[in-house]
Parts: sequence; structure tokens; C-alpha cells
Amino acid sequence: MEVTSQPAAFAPREFHTGLMSCCEDMSICCCGCFCLPCLGCSIASEMKECCLCGLGMPIRSVYRTKYNIQGSMCNDFCVGYYCMPCAACQLKRDIEIRKRTGEF
Repeated sequence: MEVTSQPAAFAPREFHTGLMSCCEDMSICCCGCFCLPCLGCSIASEMKECCLCGLGMPIRSVYRTKYNIQGSMCNDFCVGYYCMPCAACQLKRDIEIRKRTGEF
């Protein structure tokens, strides 16, 4: 028996909200603007990772891989480096949405 296609569950996805969709959840946006390290620790804790890994490319890559979200490590690096608060907020929003839908 030869497998010729992947099941639909493995189809590449996108993040639930855009990188600049800060107004989608103002509490996350405020946390990202005024206490970015706290937001990073919250993300890492929810993903069962080290608090020091909560921001930037590594945690974003792990999350993307786990949920089959389209992108690349190069993109993760650039987004994390040039737009870390927005990237952290996007990741936290996505986690919260997945919690509500039972995916997380």
C-alpha cells in the first residue's frame, strides 16, 4: 500500500491572526508593549519550555512546527529580530485561540 497524499489534518495552516493584528486582543497587546519579558515567560510556560526561550525565533519555530503553520526558520528569525513585540503578541493570540478551540 502506497501513501500518495497527506491527511487533511496535516495541511499547512496560517496563524489565526496577522502579525500586526494587535487590536484583536488589547490585553495581550498591552502586555507585549509594556512587559515583553512577562509575555515571553507566559508563552514559554504554556508551551512547557524554558522561560528564557519565550521570545524570538526558537519558540516561534517550535510552535509553527507543532501546528504545521506555514513559514521558515529564516522568516521566524526576521520576524523575531525586527518585530519581536508583534511576533510575541501574535504567538500568544494564537495560543489563546487554540485553547478556546481545544487544539492546544
